[in-house]
Amino acid sequence: MVSKQAVSAWAPLAIPVFRVLWFAQLGSNVGTWMQTVGAQWFLVDSAAGATIIALVQTASLAPSILLSLPAGVLSDSLDRRKLLIWGSGVSAVVTIALTIVAALNGLSPWLLLLFTALLGAASAITGPAWQSIQPELVPRDQISAASGLGGVTVNGARAIGPALAGIVLSLFGTSVVFGINALSFIAAVAALLWWKRESQPGLDDREPFWGALAAGVRYVASAHLIRRILLRSALFALPASALWALLPLVANRMHLTSAGYGALLGALGIGAVAGVFALPLARARLKDNVILAASALLYAAGVAGAAFLPFAAAFVLLILCGIAWIGTLTVLNSSLQLTLPQWVRSRGAATYILVFMGTMAIGSYLWGAVAQAVGTPLALTMTAGLLVLVAASVPLLPLHASTGHIDRTVDLAWPVPMLVFEPHPTDGPVTIMVTYDVAPENRAAFEAEMTTLASSRRRTGATRWRLYESGEDARQLLESFVVPSWSEFRRQQTQRFTGRDREIRDAVIALSSGMPTEKHYFPPGVSS
Repeated sequence: MVSKQAVSAWAPLAIPVFRVLWFAQLGSNVGTWMQTVGAQWFLVDSAAGATIIALVQTASLAPSILLSLPAGVLSDSLDRRKLLIWGSGVSAVVTIALTIVAALNGLSPWLLLLFTALLGAASAITGPAWQSIQPELVPRDQISAASGLGGVTVNGARAIGPALAGIVLSLFGTSVVFGINALSFIAAVAALLWWKRESQPGLDDREPFWGALAAGVRYVASAHLIRRILLRSALFALPASALWALLPLVANRMHLTSAGYGALLGALGIGAVAGVFALPLARARLKDNVILAASALLYAAGVAGAAFLPFAAAFVLLILCGIAWIGTLTVLNSSLQLTLPQWVRSRGAATYILVFMGTMAIGSYLWGAVAQAVGTPLALTMTAGLLVLVAASVPLLPLHASTGHIDRTVDLAWPVPMLVFEPHPTDGPVTIMVTYDVAPENRAAFEAEMTTLASSRRRTGATRWRLYESGEDARQLLESFVVPSWSEFRRQQTQRFTGRDREIRDAVIALSSGMPTEKHYFPPGVSS
């Protein structure tokens, strides 16, 4: 049992800027879910097959595969507020165009998928920025609550948007549904223009795009805590995508109208909102890994209910499914935000979006094809079975114990190197040689700590790392690592070196005799 004081699930809403942006996101997501219902029901009315209907989900999420990482670089390199304004503005323009085409009866299934993909691309560009601004809006102890409320803007919108869409569809048709979504994006732009954000640190020393992209990839590849979060997100998203992709066919099996389909989606939203209330209490008493396993089992029950049960029984189980969805996403999102350092937060969030949304997109297409081949009930039964296996995998592949608890504040305790010349920022690659004097009795422990230091070096910018032992002195060991440029090395010292990195370095130094010596080597001709 974990005993922690629960922070109120609604505490972040007491902060004005968080409140305004939260309502803006909620309104935008309500509009998006109204559009999703309108788009999928348009395809149902057009007698499109299961694969085409499932492609609405794929078209919406697939751009994340291509754009999430570049979007993360842009979010870390540009002013996030301005990026969000432009992205939301583009979404408004695309949705207005879709509304006009629908109103003129010019919409076809493939044209609808094209507009959906364009909106998905805009969402992929702004997604990392939306996630990355959360820690600057609320105190650290409210990040989990803010993450839960962020889930409400998506999942609570499922309780409002689909039901509202069902009514608007029956009274006015798809073009009005799309028009409401356009208005929601315009409202989001207005809220972002109202936000007077402080200057984003690091913009005066912007990394080149490709260098920043490579640094983000190196960080994730060397951060075992983040890699485990990504693995758990993919394991859940692959089977979970089936329900979102096939729910219109579930409604068709139940002989429901568009309003009935909206009610099924609304059950998921109701569960998500209920989960926001329950989750802080659960996290105060249970470990995150227990919540992940329980959520997978609850989601499996909801999927099984959707496959076979009548409307009323399935509605109740889908509420549990919504609770499970928000439970999983809140644990993963808050763990990610609490573990990522500031300098790579957007790129790390982008990688998470890439993995989660990309897996959802691929899964939606695969489950649509499976449903086309074997029928919706059997496809959902297979999904439920996979979710049970996902729950069983948590003890084998849990979130690491230190996830969300390590010191990610910037630490400037790195000594400034004294060089005989002033390198240009682009000079490089730079090879750093650090010499240690290690007593024989400390050798094994020292080498073990050096493997941890190697990951720290790679996370903060090193492209290569090696440890050597001297052929002349048994006590002497040499650490060698390479960074792409002098500016990249300086970023290691001034922007990327965190409290956790300092702890790792200090543990290595404690096992050596005296302070290590550090030297820096450049390609020939740099000093001339």
